[in-house]
Amino acid sequence: MASIEPYETDNGRRYRIRYRDPEHRSRERAGFTTKRAAEQYLAEVLIATTRGEYVAPNAGRVTVSELGPLWLSTLTHMKPSAFAPLEIAWRCYVAPRWGATEISRIVNSDVQVWVAQLVAGTAVTSKHQKRALGATSVIRAHSVLASILDLAVKDRRLSRNPAREVNLPRKVGKPHGYLTHRQVELLASQAGGHGTLVRFLAYTGLRWGEATALRVGDLDMLRRRLTVSQNAVRVNGRIVVGTPKSHHTRSVPFPVFIAAELAEQCVGKTREQLVFGNGLSHLQQPTSTTGWYSASIARAQAIDSDIPRLTVHDLRHTAASLAISAGANVKAVQRMLGHASAAMTLDVYSDLFDDDLMAVSDALDAARREQVVGDLWGLDPEAAYRASQLPRIYSEVDDQNKVLPLGLEPRLERF
Repeated sequence: MASIEPYETDNGRRYRIRYRDPEHRSRERAGFTTKRAAEQYLAEVLIATTRGEYVAPNAGRVTVSELGPLWLSTLTHMKPSAFAPLEIAWRCYVAPRWGATEISRIVNSDVQVWVAQLVAGTAVTSKHQKRALGATSVIRAHSVLASILDLAVKDRRLSRNPAREVNLPRKVGKPHGYLTHRQVELLASQAGGHGTLVRFLAYTGLRWGEATALRVGDLDMLRRRLTVSQNAVRVNGRIVVGTPKSHHTRSVPFPVFIAAELAEQCVGKTREQLVFGNGLSHLQQPTSTTGWYSASIARAQAIDSDIPRLTVHDLRHTAASLAISAGANVKAVQRMLGHASAAMTLDVYSDLFDDDLMAVSDALDAARREQVVGDLWGLDPEAAYRASQLPRIYSEVDDQNKVLPLGLEPRLERF
């Protein structure tokens, strides 16, 4: 089973342990300075073996660069647009720092230092350029390393993942910018031939890739519905067409005034051709600093300085804002935008539902007033209602900035 035996060295007595691993291979480890340390290590080995968590002593000699490509090859379930950022993070940030390191030599503190270096811009990248990374890029790079080591744990190369339980930078979302109906129309008028596309994005909430992948056959003009079944994303310089972000097909309504403009886009095209553009090639998304959209925003701001600097994707937020202000509930907005759940919609657009809180307050007030107030005061409902609308508590501030109550006014005897 297992044994502990002493042996003599130039530095004094040492202890050696011998045991058999789960595959019945003989294992030996020496160099323990005390018998207690040897017993403790042996006990840990036996417990790990019993729990099925045993890790062979040499299993951790593999390097990160050997496991990295193996891990990437397992991501066959990912879309190309999701896979590309992970591959870039591996190649540019993880491999340069950890590629030659044996996984058994990685410790939590070293990973924490690396994360801090990425944030500070002192970590070396694949091009040996040092630049500070944003929170999203740092979290992604750390996720790649941690996932590779998770694979090592599953393969019994490590007993635990040293990249877990690391302090990561917090992502801070920027406030959403919203356009009014008038501002959308102004922006569309400044977009020239792309005006229909601007209105379409601002009133349907489709992502750029979903809109540019839309085909004539996806439009139902009678019901004013469109079917979102594809998404065209630019990956490594080429357009890749796949399923929408949620992997689910959805039906989205569009307003009457959009129908005529969409019909014009479809003239002379077959059902299989694209709605926007020449029908054959997917439109390229304009950059945030150059191109027709940036120029359109600049021209619109010259006319209306209240228009915020929005990206094309921000038109999706405008669609949510306009829908909610028109009375749409959270479930309808969720279905329109293709969110996984209504909870996600509330998390993203919680600021747009703040006005609903006042409606809840008013409804509670009205319900209580109808059932309680009249009985409580001994008044008929009309008199009780008038009394409830009058300010009854007055106060003032004394010399020490303390609020002093002055009593109830006016008195109910006046009714």
